[in-house]
Amino acid sequence: MDVSLVNPFIEGTLHILDTTALVKVKPESPFLKVNTVHHGDISGLLTVEGDLEATVAISFTEKSILGIVSAMFGEEMTEINEEILDAVGEISNMVAGHVTTKIGEMGKKVKVKFVKVVTGRNEEILHTESGSHVIGIPFRTTKGKVLLEVCYADQRS
Repeated sequence: MDVSLVNPFIEGTLHILDTTALVKVKPESPFLKVNTVHHGDISGLLTVEGDLEATVAISFTEKSILGIVSAMFGEEMTEINEEILDAVGEISNMVAGHVTTKIGEMGKKVKVKFVKVVTGRNEEILHTESGSHVIGIPFRTTKGKVLLEVCYADQRS
C-alpha cells in the first residue's frame, strides 16, 4: 500500500478535528489490522471511487466522540443520540472533502464519499474485498481515542 495515499486521510482527520472542535490530535504507530472487529463505539464509513478504490473507517470511542462533539457544539453531550450520529456523518464528510482535494493534487481523479455511520462494539467493519491489507492508524486526542482504518484495493499493473 502506498503510504502517500494514506497520508491525506491522516492529514484530513488531524485538520478537521483541530479546526472544527479545537481538539489536539496526535497520531500513534500504525498497525496492520487482522480482523473485522469494530475498534470503537461509533464510526463513519467512507468509500473512494475513481482512479483508486478504497474503504475507510473513522472510529471513535464513546468518550472521544462525546468530548469532540461537545467541543464542536459548545455544550456538554452525555450520550450517543441523533445529534452525535449527525456529527459523525459531518466529520466524515469534511474528511472526505479534504481527502478528495489532496489526492486530486497528486494527479488522481477520485470521489471520496461518506456512506454511513455504524454504531456498537459488536458490529463489523467490512472493507473492500479487493484490498489485502487494512492499515489502522490510532490517534490520541485530548478527548479520547480515535482510530482511522484505510484499505485500498490492490493495484495490478
